[in-house]
Amino acid sequence: MRSHHLKNTAMTALAALALVATSTNAAHATDLHVVSSGGFAQAYKDLAAPYERASGDHLVSAWGPSMGATKNAIPARLERGEPIDVVIMVGDALDKLMAEGRLEPGSKVVLANSPIACAVRHGAARPDIGSVDALRAAFLAAPRVAYSDSASGEYIRRQLLDKLGIRKQMEGRAAQIPATPVGEIIAHGEADFGCQQRSELKPVQGIDIVGLLPQEVQLKTEFSGAVVRGSRHPDAARALLRFLAAPSNAGAIEATGLEPAAAAH
Repeated sequence: MRSHHLKNTAMTALAALALVATSTNAAHATDLHVVSSGGFAQAYKDLAAPYERASGDHLVSAWGPSMGATKNAIPARLERGEPIDVVIMVGDALDKLMAEGRLEPGSKVVLANSPIACAVRHGAARPDIGSVDALRAAFLAAPRVAYSDSASGEYIRRQLLDKLGIRKQMEGRAAQIPATPVGEIIAHGEADFGCQQRSELKPVQGIDIVGLLPQEVQLKTEFSGAVVRGSRHPDAARALLRFLAAPSNAGAIEATGLEPAAAAH
């Protein structure tokens, strides 16, 4: 299914780019610096090559969380003045940077929403998480639980453990993981159970995704992009964001586990 979406993406890249009226062409290629957080990273990677072929621009890509204290976090990158044209990140964190004046006013483009899923190491018993009670039992049965230091992990740490009534029981057994994807922690045997954005778990080898959080306690995270204030290529930056949000690219985004904002009806 995913390869089908990617073939469609390649075939429709030119049509999608026509919608965005990019100001660059192959004769005047732009090096566009983009930093994406993990939740949208796979979708961005899948769409980068079609965009480069269609626009003639070259995407210089980097990765970092939307929040947190690690050196690669997007706010930290902007603080130290890295030459970035476009950021793609959790919507709430992007709004904060916009309010601080670090992003171009009016440049925000909503790209997708991301639900939280949970996983175990490949081949391990898959717990039932189809109800709130089952999810609670899955947390309590796991000797070691991992969650991220970004949007999904902050929700788990600040709200979900209380909603499940297990905060005290999970002390010393549940850990917030900085920088490293939760799926990798599980795959390496450093945790028995963990939860993160489904789109961040899907690319990881060595794990099995057991399902989404039940609807009653689910949190969908918005991922958006914006132009960085002071970008040397603001027109090309806006063109990239319009391309990523184009309805013709919704299938490629959905294939990565996200819910595209521009899904065709």
